[in-house]
Amino acid sequence: MTQPPQPPDQPGFGPPPEPEPSRPEKPSQPEQPQQGPAAPQAQPGFGPPPEPEPSRPEQPQAQPGFGPPPEPAQPPAQQPPSAPGGPDLSKTPEPGYGYPQAPQPPQQSPQAAPQTPPPAAPVPGGPQTPPGYGYPQQPPAGYGYPGQPQPGQPGAYGQPQQPYGQQPYGQPYGYPHPTVPMQPHPGQPGGGRKGNATLAIIVAAVVAIGLIVGAGVWYSSAGGDDEKKNTANSGDGGGTKGAEGDGSGGATTGGDEKVPADPSAKVLFQVPSPKVPKDTTTIVTSGSWMTDKVYAKSGVAEVVGYDAAKGSELWTLDLPGPVCEASDHVTEDGRTAIIYKPKMPTKTDPQSCTQVAAFDLATGEKLWSETAKTGTQEISFNNVTISGNTVAAASTSGGAAWDITSGKALWAPKTSDSCYDSGYGGGPKMVAVRKCGSYEQRQLHIQTIDPKDGKVLSEYKMAEGIEYAAVVSTDPLVVAADVGDSAGDGSGISDFFSIDNKSGELRTRISAPGEEFAARCDGITRIEHCSGLAVGKDRLYIATEEHEGTGDGYSRTNEVVAFDLSTGKQTGQRADAGDGYTIVPLRMDGDNVIAYKRPPYDKGGQVVSIDGGSFKETKLMENPAEKSVRDVEARMLPQHAEILYAQGRLYMSDVYASELSSGDKEYLAIAFGTG
Repeated sequence: MTQPPQPPDQPGFGPPPEPEPSRPEKPSQPEQPQQGPAAPQAQPGFGPPPEPEPSRPEQPQAQPGFGPPPEPAQPPAQQPPSAPGGPDLSKTPEPGYGYPQAPQPPQQSPQAAPQTPPPAAPVPGGPQTPPGYGYPQQPPAGYGYPGQPQPGQPGAYGQPQQPYGQQPYGQPYGYPHPTVPMQPHPGQPGGGRKGNATLAIIVAAVVAIGLIVGAGVWYSSAGGDDEKKNTANSGDGGGTKGAEGDGSGGATTGGDEKVPADPSAKVLFQVPSPKVPKDTTTIVTSGSWMTDKVYAKSGVAEVVGYDAAKGSELWTLDLPGPVCEASDHVTEDGRTAIIYKPKMPTKTDPQSCTQVAAFDLATGEKLWSETAKTGTQEISFNNVTISGNTVAAASTSGGAAWDITSGKALWAPKTSDSCYDSGYGGGPKMVAVRKCGSYEQRQLHIQTIDPKDGKVLSEYKMAEGIEYAAVVSTDPLVVAADVGDSAGDGSGISDFFSIDNKSGELRTRISAPGEEFAARCDGITRIEHCSGLAVGKDRLYIATEEHEGTGDGYSRTNEVVAFDLSTGKQTGQRADAGDGYTIVPLRMDGDNVIAYKRPPYDKGGQVVSIDGGSFKETKLMENPAEKSVRDVEARMLPQHAEILYAQGRLYMSDVYASELSSGDKEYLAIAFGTG
């Protein structure tokens, strides 16, 4: 897990370079609320607003062209072989209780003569790599953040994350939310794992290529032969004849996903990036969903539904302002929910995220739009989710719940002078993260609630002092937290808590040191948004951090390992990404894990199914290896892009639209398909 990058000085790439505040130090006195007048305590469902939460930044937009290193003109010099990293699974798995180990001492400066590093102490479940190699304290050139936090909504801390466990195929899929990109920062001693001079040269070359490529190249979707579909250009999006069927060769992975006769993928279509309003540098475009017929994606003050195979526009839901947040969950009849602003923001009037709406993915019809108040002031919501037919939204100033069909108000969280619901996790069950106590004496209550009336069914009280928690899964119930700010990398995770839904009792606690594992959770405002993990079969599947591979000196790789949620111990299973690849779990498919493999510089990305029992990997898709295709795919970093896969189709999209000074054309989404 890595530290969030800081904004660059380079203009023209990514959102504007505003500084990102770090997680705030705990004040000696409780912070004062920033919301408007509080409601009287007697008012049902609302109360005085608690102290404000630290804010999070808007998500960064990936630098065009930044990704795996380009093909060298001559073979690179061979580096001394390094011992492959990864969890030491020959050891007996140790209990999941405990805290992250002390950080390892940094390795000598990369400028020093190569020496064999001293062996690092083995850590259960993590890569057995020498200490000192890690991720950037400062970002590579070209990354940035959007503008200042807006009044009435979360500001700048943490990153939106990517939830998993979408509904089975045949029902719409939710989108995984992104996180801060995890790129190596070469030559920086003491930043994590060991520095590498070769890596510094490669990354520098990549940045240079990224500047030459500019804002990126995308694919032609015009009808024609396969060569056109696999060639990048700056043409506008449009329909092509893509994978009409499921591309199945007849076999299945053991879940709902079928194994295609040929996993080779082609570009189906792309969506041009929308223009942002005048005097606006960045607009949020969070939100993407898929069904068997529709791929829907948020744009600038709109949501557009596209034909899932051809990319032709099916419908457009116009909104008065941009989307702020979107639920990744979808009802059985294809409905979901978003939060948006009532007007387009300006520099003098940024607007707040006060509007909650539900719409139909099949038709784009807005079913309803509602607000909620605390006292006389409309609430600016931080998160929204769905469980059953209930839409629930929350913030530091209160929350509310509505029927997804009619918009009828169902319930509001009970608030008091000392407690409030900070957010909800949805899906199979609804779980509230309720904050009680002052800032210095915070206690989080993890409550399983009835989505129909908000009644508390069970409750687990976390230890005092834990400020933030994220809902990784609601069934089985798994919560992630950074206990004592011990993760030290901005990931929001030092430990996972496996909780019994019925009794509210803690089943086990799993230590997940930040230097070992690559998962991230927000937990501050977007309670259920996590990435780099999946939960199913009463197990937690989590990606390890990148480490040196067994190939060339700059080869990187990682693994997916599993923890038993009843014992907290590792199961001993491991799925290797392979040299040059890094693997990221996307979601569950029955008992199996669907994962995306970010490719090396000379390959296309892959989607694989990991068998939940044997951990055998089955390739479901491999993207074209042409350089033009690789250049674009490299921009969609799994840690912050929205990535959806089902039945032979892969959709990758950005979460921001921005004004680029380079003048090069940008694209919002790309679709691949087999068959």
